[in-house]
Amino acid sequence: MVNHFLLLWLTKIPLLLQGTPVNQTPGIDTTQISRPKATTGLSWSDGIWLAAIVAIGLNLRPLLTSVSPLMATIRAATGLSFSGVSLLTSLPVVAMGFGALGAGMLTRVVGETRGVALGLLGIALACGARFTASSGTALLMTALLAGIGVAAIQALLPGVMKQRFHARVPLAMGLFSASIMGGGGLGASLSPYIARAFDSWHAGLAVWAAPAALACACWLALHRSAASSGDTRAVRAADPMPRAPHVAMWRKRRAWSLGLHFGLVNGGYTTLVAWLPAYYQQRGASVAHSGSLLAAMTVFQAASALLLPLAASSFRDRRPWLVAGLSAQLLGIVGLLAFPDDAPLAWIAIAGAGLGGTFSLTLVTALDHADDHRIAGRLVAFVQGIGFIVAAISPVIAGRLRDLTGSFAAAWIMLAVCIAAMIALTFAFSPRSYGRWLGPR
Repeated sequence: MVNHFLLLWLTKIPLLLQGTPVNQTPGIDTTQISRPKATTGLSWSDGIWLAAIVAIGLNLRPLLTSVSPLMATIRAATGLSFSGVSLLTSLPVVAMGFGALGAGMLTRVVGETRGVALGLLGIALACGARFTASSGTALLMTALLAGIGVAAIQALLPGVMKQRFHARVPLAMGLFSASIMGGGGLGASLSPYIARAFDSWHAGLAVWAAPAALACACWLALHRSAASSGDTRAVRAADPMPRAPHVAMWRKRRAWSLGLHFGLVNGGYTTLVAWLPAYYQQRGASVAHSGSLLAAMTVFQAASALLLPLAASSFRDRRPWLVAGLSAQLLGIVGLLAFPDDAPLAWIAIAGAGLGGTFSLTLVTALDHADDHRIAGRLVAFVQGIGFIVAAISPVIAGRLRDLTGSFAAAWIMLAVCIAAMIALTFAFSPRSYGRWLGPR
């Protein structure tokens, strides 16, 4: 049923959307920046590019979520502790962070098209290697490689979306974020069944190499076709990108605050991905049932990741929508802590909706801060770099708390405190500050 819903929401792509206003970046002559005119409909070409973005997004989370339902089996086979096995989730996230910080150099050297393709190739190789990886060290190495691949894609693709869908960034980012969450649901729901069918947990992890390789081939074919037809945006994306106007992101307070916000949002996601199945297995649930709960959470994440940015697209001030998403996340976590066995699907749905909506809307808010897609891309890369490094710490701390206390209650309390802090931080992101954050350069 979970897979049915994943396919259902993917077919409900809006056909008619109004363009959203763009912001002006101080110090940049934005009149010289080429951008498509806003229209009321989507062309076939737009639809194909959006489908490619969805196909790529579906490959960015199975490498994490396929581990969670099989964690008990992996621990028994490798001898890893709770905190040790949590590195299979947190290490890729660390790699996502550091990889995102280096994405600007990758763009200048190989271009966005080849950078995304290399990221997909890295994911395919890492997942394929898990078929023979039998030790904890080998699994951690595959996690590191896959995380670097994901980092390249997550850092480079938003810049492509800003350039190609300038008037519809919320739609493109919403679909991308929703597909990321949907892919996570597929990993959580299908991997236990694949492992059981082949009587091998290795197969449940390695199967995700195939869709990554297929997405890589489709991405390269699409760019080759677009470039041969004279699409200048495809040609620019394939070439090494010239340097953006210099902005020292590490000196900008707004870049750091957005990165912290994004990190705490993803800290909730990585912690639940790592430990939600184990939490319910500890309460007597089977491996398949606990995996289906995680998959159900990602269904609601996917729907919210698409719908919340679209709902907020007509409003320049994203803060009320961010607060709404964070409040839903907080309510879901409190429900898991206080009433875990009373309507668990309801708490998981509420938390998932909050996680998915705030994930994509935080990135949309970051893109709002610059009109030049090169600066916007660098800001999003920095936000993801800092954010994923912060997010990687959360499941490790949660695993350590589980080792020390014997339960996950302390981990859920930690998440609730972080969400409350994020709600307070959200009020700093006033649209009036978009024109001031760069300052003199």
